[in-house]
Amino acid sequence: MPGMVLFGRRWAIASDDLVFPGVFELLVRVLWWVGILMLYLMHRGKLDCPGGVLLSSYLIVLLVLLAVIIGTVSAIVCVSMKGTICNPGPRKSMSKLLYVRLALFLPEMVWASLGAAWIADGVQCNRIVGNGIIATVVVSWLIIASTMLTILIVFDPLGGKAAPGAPLGPQPLDSRESNQLLSGLKTAATSVWETRVRLLCCCVGRDDHTRVAFSSTAELFSTYFSDTDLVPSDIAAGLALLHQQQDHARSPPEPTEVVTHSPGPFQEADLDAELENCQHYMQFAAAAYGWPLYVYRNPFTGLCRVGGDCCRRSTTDYDLVGGDQLNCHLSSILQTTGLQHRDFIHISFHDKVYELPFLVALDHRKESVVVAVRGTMSLQDILTDLSAESEPLDLECDVQDCWAHKGISQAARYVYRRLVSDGILSQAFSIAPEYRLVVVGHSLGAGAAALLALMLKSSHPQVRCYAFSPPRGLLSKSLYEYSKTFIVSLVLGKDVIPRLSVTNLEDLKRRILRVIAHCNKPKYKILLRGCWYELFGGIPEDLPTDLDGGDLTQPLLGEHSLLVHGSPAYSFSSESPLESPTKYPPLYPPGRIIHLEEEGASGRCSCSPAARYTVRWADESEFSRILIGPKMLTDHMPDVLMRVLDHVVSDRTTCVSCPAQGGSSVDQA
Repeated sequence: MPGMVLFGRRWAIASDDLVFPGVFELLVRVLWWVGILMLYLMHRGKLDCPGGVLLSSYLIVLLVLLAVIIGTVSAIVCVSMKGTICNPGPRKSMSKLLYVRLALFLPEMVWASLGAAWIADGVQCNRIVGNGIIATVVVSWLIIASTMLTILIVFDPLGGKAAPGAPLGPQPLDSRESNQLLSGLKTAATSVWETRVRLLCCCVGRDDHTRVAFSSTAELFSTYFSDTDLVPSDIAAGLALLHQQQDHARSPPEPTEVVTHSPGPFQEADLDAELENCQHYMQFAAAAYGWPLYVYRNPFTGLCRVGGDCCRRSTTDYDLVGGDQLNCHLSSILQTTGLQHRDFIHISFHDKVYELPFLVALDHRKESVVVAVRGTMSLQDILTDLSAESEPLDLECDVQDCWAHKGISQAARYVYRRLVSDGILSQAFSIAPEYRLVVVGHSLGAGAAALLALMLKSSHPQVRCYAFSPPRGLLSKSLYEYSKTFIVSLVLGKDVIPRLSVTNLEDLKRRILRVIAHCNKPKYKILLRGCWYELFGGIPEDLPTDLDGGDLTQPLLGEHSLLVHGSPAYSFSSESPLESPTKYPPLYPPGRIIHLEEEGASGRCSCSPAARYTVRWADESEFSRILIGPKMLTDHMPDVLMRVLDHVVSDRTTCVSCPAQGGSSVDQA
């Protein structure tokens, strides 16, 4: 940090990022040099073949060239180790060293080409020497190719515009020139991000929804990364520091408004009943993923169980549409839910941007019509997730300020149209008119299920929704309060998705800037310590912390160097571009929240045999900050959630008298 400026443009790599690649290249070069030296000393007497003099000269020049490169790379590594992330001053000579190193690629390419030509001419000489030359040419071109690939990766298309070609002194931020410059940079950044998204999702399609999703995703990314001069390794170092900072504080700060008194008998009974419902309906949410999740959960027997049905011809006994391997999906759904063919009204695996797969089934055990919406499982779903603007919801209720996540709202509208316009719900209730409606989903499907329940509330007043690991940035505050009467969300541990929203991402960026500015260690030490801590644990370092409060309205001195020069769009107040009250207002998770929280220090893996969980009702404010940890992703996986939920419900069922201090604790056997 900041991104290096070479050849008049900024690159997406900092001057302290060259320690690890430099050490790796140094190791390869030293071994290479030693090997060539031994080859020359041991076989120089056998170079009396035709062309042997030229070959001897080739090896000598190669040894000298490698020695110069080794010295240059050693200097690059030493300089890259100096300073801190926010203090690149001790590394000011890095650009000159890199110019020298890049210049050395020219003679190296020439010499590699000569070696290749020598091999092509088929000069007959000592076989060992010939093999050594072949190995030398191969290694040379591999290093050259890897260097070219690295240059492509760290190339910043906006580097020419972002390079500090203008004076960096104070300038009037409200001037017309400054506003035009910033507007041009934002437009260029959005265009670059849209090109990247299109390339990554080249096989998705080109319909209107996809084009809108591309634009929304590009605008989100360009806005989020436009106001700071961070490279990817800075973010990795900041996350490593934040994790240790959290663990040193022992626990996240508890919001002052959270009620901490012991739950009453009614709350405890209600919690047990809803947990049992969650365990039951989680099977439908998992079934909506189809055969991939089923095979993943049953790696040894899953393929055998669904394999036979995959080859069967389609039948018209049930409504099964969209996608491939439909019979495989159906077989896995039957295995997961335990239902029969006749219990399914509609199964759809049609998958496009803003259009999610879902199933409708009759659950005779709970006497309910279950609508299960699938979570994220494709590039189309990811684009739906990343369409994070807010849009108004037209609901038949008395709630004011009805806003929701745009992409998930569009997906919920699609499922709503299919259920109502295509008569799917009417068909289900014509078979079982006394049943109640239950909508479920996991992850993206949980968000869509919650919004779908809100849309169906007026026509089905008894509707219930169970949202498993829903995204936080889903509903406006008024809708969140309204949804508490009929929606229950379930969150496991430090799962990142129920804490993920545009507002929380902005908060995470601020915390990364703050912790990086506080740290006085070089980046390579931060990353080494962070990798060790993530893999093996240990005692977290005593880092300066702002978790206990502090003024975040003004950046620290070191943080000024992390902000884009002359950018008025970013401040440590509430005026960040991602906190626009119209486009990105604060959004909240749906309904009442049950939190399954692992007691003590979380294990390093998601399958700890003796994990102990606290089960309690939680307030949404407890999920207002993204927590960093090794299980922040695994806690979101549906198979992990199902396993923990099964153990928790089983233990609570057999428990005669569970402790009631701040929730109930159960062991996971």
